[in-house]
Amino acid sequence: MSARWDDVGYVISSAYRLAVIRELSDGAATPTELASAIETSTTHVSRALRQLRDRGLVALAVPGDRAKNRRCELTERGQSAWETIRANDLTG
Repeated sequence: MSARWDDVGYVISSAYRLAVIRELSDGAATPTELASAIETSTTHVSRALRQLRDRGLVALAVPGDRAKNRRCELTERGQSAWETIRANDLTG
């Protein structure tokens, strides 16, 4: 699957979205784990995750009704966008 360039542009236009995608490329994680890894607030990470989920680049790795430890992961589309970002050295 080739990446959609509008998805790539969307991700790289935000340092938070880019950092979240980069971290999720290593596997599923909770917002708290992501915030710790990229050294920012959980609020910024949660907002970026919501935006990426709305775009279809990230999905919940656990049932949606689960309130705690909600791990997120890249979708196939998100993985494709990340691979394009890396291949074209667009990581900033």
